[in-house]
Amino acid sequence: MTDVKAICPRFHTAVELIGARWNGAILRAVLDGQHRYADVKAAIPGVSDTMLAARLRMLEREQILERRVLSSAPVRVEYHLTAKGAALAPVVDALAAWSHEWIPVPA
Repeated sequence: MTDVKAICPRFHTAVELIGARWNGAILRAVLDGQHRYADVKAAIPGVSDTMLAARLRMLEREQILERRVLSSAPVRVEYHLTAKGAALAPVVDALAAWSHEWIPVPA
């Protein structure tokens, strides 16, 4: 008989946060230097404006991203990683490396 270990609730919350649809792609885009809304959207094929806006708000609420309004004409909005978000870089990089080894390229 094997002992079943309970999953740590903090681990589970972290996996659900990063694993929520589009969140990983958004993080990858911002880590790659895409900061303006239009650039993030262009980097993620298939994401709708509604979903991208909702996910950006979610990541901002979780203090992963910071929304910056730049006073320019016209006004620009950029998204930047917080320290908490930047700490995810090795995790996202490791997942990207794993995907390149184990996930086939979609047809």
